[in-house]
Amino acid sequence: MIEYSQSLRYLREHENRDLFVPIRYEVVIWADTRPMMMGKQPPLVMEKPVKRRKLSDTVSPPEEEKWNGALESKPPPAPSPCLSMLLSQVQSSDLRWNKIKRDNLDLDYTVLFSKAAASSLLQALEEQVEYFTGDLARVRVFGKWHNLPRKQATYGDPGLTYTYSGIQTPARPWLPPLQHVRDVLARVTGHHYNFVLINRYKDGSDKMGEHKDDEKELDTNVPIASLSLGQERNFYFRHQDSRPPKKLNIEKVQIQLQHGSLLLMNSPTNNFWYHALPPRKASQGVRVNLTFRKIVASHSDKKVIRPPP
Repeated sequence: MIEYSQSLRYLREHENRDLFVPIRYEVVIWADTRPMMMGKQPPLVMEKPVKRRKLSDTVSPPEEEKWNGALESKPPPAPSPCLSMLLSQVQSSDLRWNKIKRDNLDLDYTVLFSKAAASSLLQALEEQVEYFTGDLARVRVFGKWHNLPRKQATYGDPGLTYTYSGIQTPARPWLPPLQHVRDVLARVTGHHYNFVLINRYKDGSDKMGEHKDDEKELDTNVPIASLSLGQERNFYFRHQDSRPPKKLNIEKVQIQLQHGSLLLMNSPTNNFWYHALPPRKASQGVRVNLTFRKIVASHSDKKVIRPPP
């Protein structure tokens, strides 16, 4: 038996790598030695050479081969900006306030947060806020109980409650995103809030009827701060004397509440003007509204009428 070795040229492993792997194999040649003894040259019988397969330029190497000492690892994706950092970028000097005044109506309006900050805040609230169910998701109107046409939640300092339309809502402990917003409001308005009412409108069919925020537990020296997130919606104020029975011809004040905008309702607005968020079928996106308030603790524990079971 005659045996010999042959080395092949390097085989390219992948189009993006100048890495070649030497392939070595043995070809065994068999010859019958008996004819040689009789003076005849035996024919050589060789194994057929193996046909090399051409690697396709479009075929990627196996996943496990991508990470080795010859290649640089890919950098990890950049982390998303911290929510608190985005919110803290608000500077009072950068805000452009729009003053809106009518007879006994005093409003201040501005875009508080950038689109990126407002969107990050909205996402955090969608993940963390727990909305009321059961009796706390009902409201009394003209002596009758109705399911709220939106979702609601309240957060604030320990022991505080807020009562309106026959229901008393307890304050859950502050969530970190709400604390960040509260601190920003304190910095840009000079007022310190201890309570927030959250309303979530799933689309344009959810609404808020005409009402005044004139409950006794509210500190009238501190304006209600209304922060809007998500779908832009129309918001209006209506003077009490334009409603029955007087029906005076007093024009409504209408505002388009933008994503990330802040509306301050200063005193004595809520003593004379109703406000509402009417339904809008064309508004298909989610809207979340946060109204920050200053609750006077001595008025936050009063008797309320409970809805029937």
